[in-house]
Amino acid sequence: MPQGDKSAYTDKQKRQAEHIEEGYEKRGVPEEEAERRAWATVNKNDGGGKKSGSGRKKEDK
Repeated sequence: MPQGDKSAYTDKQKRQAEHIEEGYEKRGVPEEEAERRAWATVNKNDGGGKKSGSGRKKEDK
């Protein structure tokens, strides 16, 4: 998967990134930087793109 390809993300993750990006832009962050920060936030919260449900070890918190 090439860098910057968002096809591995769920629709929910894409909506979250869009909403976060809009918030940054309202605060005066440039568009490219806002997009970068938004996807970094989604990755931080969800650990990246789509994950299968069964057979995945639960992460200790």
